[in-house]
Amino acid sequence: MKMRAYDLNAVQELTTLRKEHKQMPAIPNGTERMRAFIPTKDFELSKRFYEALGFEKVLNTEVAIFHVGLGGFVLAPVNEAGLLENFMMQLMVDDLDAWWAHIESLDLAKNFEVRPPTAPAMQPWGLRIVYVVDPSNVLWHFAERREGKAHDQ
Repeated sequence: MKMRAYDLNAVQELTTLRKEHKQMPAIPNGTERMRAFIPTKDFELSKRFYEALGFEKVLNTEVAIFHVGLGGFVLAPVNEAGLLENFMMQLMVDDLDAWWAHIESLDLAKNFEVRPPTAPAMQPWGLRIVYVVDPSNVLWHFAERREGKAHDQ
């Protein structure tokens, strides 16, 4: 079977595109960073709260971006009924007892008028967790990584 010239050109073009595609980085390539938007009633108080916890504020404009470990979040002055009371975050940590000592030392209930954090406890689903509530009622789960559990990493 004889190929027409334009068919041959199309095949060569497709072959070239495939070769170029192989040289492109994989998507995703492992350098991505996911950031949730965390709502807040009192933007300034919430920024102080997260700085006290030791999160690194890397942007402070009409929103604030915080980094912690390999992740981060965007703190946004969004005060919508229902959203704040139903928002949760999880921070996986290597040493929950060290985090608990740090959290306890901050006296968050007194200094930020939040519910007192809960001491580390094993949950029915197998994670040891400390619960911390921020000034806008966002519930944080500080959870200890389990060895051999890839999904805890």
